[in-house]
Amino acid sequence: MADRRSLLDRHAPDRAGDGEIRAAIDLGTNSFHLVVARVEPDGHFDVLDREKEVVRLGSGAGVMRNLTPAAIERGIETLGRFRRIADGFGATIDAVATSALREALNRDEFLQRARDEVGIDVDIVSGVEEARLIHLGVLHFVPLLDTRILVIDIGGGSTELVVGEHTDVLLARSLKVGAIRLTDRFFPGGEIHAKAVGECRTYVRSFLAPAVADVRGLAPFTAVGSSGTILNLARIVAAQDSDASSVTSGATFTADGLRKAVATILERKHAADRAGIAGLDDDRRDIIVGGAILLAEIVDLLSIERIVVSEAALREGILVDRVAARNGAEVLHRLSDIRRRSVMRMAETFHENLDHIGRATDLSLQLFDGLLSVHRLTAADRDLLEAAGLLHNVGLFVSHAAHHRHSYYVIRNTDQLVGFTDREVELIAQIARFHRKSEPKPRHPEFESLSQADQRRVRLLAGMLRLGIALDRTRQGAVDTLTVRPRSDARQAIDIDVHAAPGTDVSLERYTAEQRITLLEAALDLPVSLHFAAAASKSAETADSLP
Repeated sequence: MADRRSLLDRHAPDRAGDGEIRAAIDLGTNSFHLVVARVEPDGHFDVLDREKEVVRLGSGAGVMRNLTPAAIERGIETLGRFRRIADGFGATIDAVATSALREALNRDEFLQRARDEVGIDVDIVSGVEEARLIHLGVLHFVPLLDTRILVIDIGGGSTELVVGEHTDVLLARSLKVGAIRLTDRFFPGGEIHAKAVGECRTYVRSFLAPAVADVRGLAPFTAVGSSGTILNLARIVAAQDSDASSVTSGATFTADGLRKAVATILERKHAADRAGIAGLDDDRRDIIVGGAILLAEIVDLLSIERIVVSEAALREGILVDRVAARNGAEVLHRLSDIRRRSVMRMAETFHENLDHIGRATDLSLQLFDGLLSVHRLTAADRDLLEAAGLLHNVGLFVSHAAHHRHSYYVIRNTDQLVGFTDREVELIAQIARFHRKSEPKPRHPEFESLSQADQRRVRLLAGMLRLGIALDRTRQGAVDTLTVRPRSDARQAIDIDVHAAPGTDVSLERYTAEQRITLLEAALDLPVSLHFAAAASKSAETADSLP
């Protein structure tokens, strides 16, 4: 398969470790998917195992407000089975949930049970982030890296449309329309009643109109279809002419073939009658009607003549993205390009003093790097610190008073942060929230809701950010660099040498830093000593005169 290595070389060079085993779980509205792969030192990965289970986690014609107890039970049981499979390979697990959990008011019940009973922390991604990950997964398995593509992914609860060129996403739309939603609204139980098909088509066209207009503006492109609904329709089209088993990544089917397949499906008014349709999965007999109409309308509205099939989708995108985030070239430097661009766009929108924000963030990152052997956090955690550092003052846009709390709200509710999961956005928001004033405590409900590991993460990263901000108190770049020296003696402590810029007075930085060091000390459970090394006599005299 062409360009597998070249894509991952851009995202995750030789850092993964020889033969690292990773597993990705996609918790969809209709099905859960597991992929287990061996990641090679050059970033290429070989799939070791796949598993799929129809769970029907979400249902409802409109907003999927609540998961039923039975759906939660099915989901937890499936997640447990997937965990046992992944454990059999010794795999590190990343689990991502989409539409059903994104919208469910009782999602915390599922997330808590997944954590407590299965030992898996499930990340919920936004619709736009889901679209980006799908695009990344498709690129890794379909040789279209040098072509502008439109990825169409029809799920149970949502449909993602992504236009990309190379590894860049030019447009991403996530629409709350999917095979299960349409089935529940127009074809309950998979039954086709009078007027339902026409009403469904009208509804779909109306729903798609704004996104289709945006997508048209980026034509021409090659259309790529991913996920279960489209793969199943591709097999039905293939079965009409030859063999459904011939459908693999890179195969194609035409708009004319799709129209014939849709007509065949619509002829069968009852779900049971569709058992004789060659290529149709038994577990999709009821929801294939809505999914088929949806794809047919997208193809018609965008004048698509041919669709390339991708067996890869969200779970492969998770695998590529997580390997990149944790083992990529930016491990001890900057955020990955996609994440960093989205953070900088948001920072530029809200901040009036990017120089100060940048300096404070750089000093915080110097602390992170110097304390690596002590805190033992990851490259992904470094990304969170950098993002929080660059965004910690966005709350000033609302009000100066209590702006740290406003920063939490702005970050938590933005849709500008691309490349981060819902959990990661929450952590960024909390790190920014605690950059000043009160330290994180159990009485803070958002902090209390975090796992113990994430509570430690927030305390450590917020402690570093507090100190980094304090060391640019005058906003004049008085502090140049930091040197961190963890002691190895019995007392065990941290020494931090603060190097002043030439000709600067660091007295205010010193005073502020010593006032704000307590959170970092508590999070590390070690005393931290600051040593100001003045670069000029003026600074040295000022520093020496302080008690």
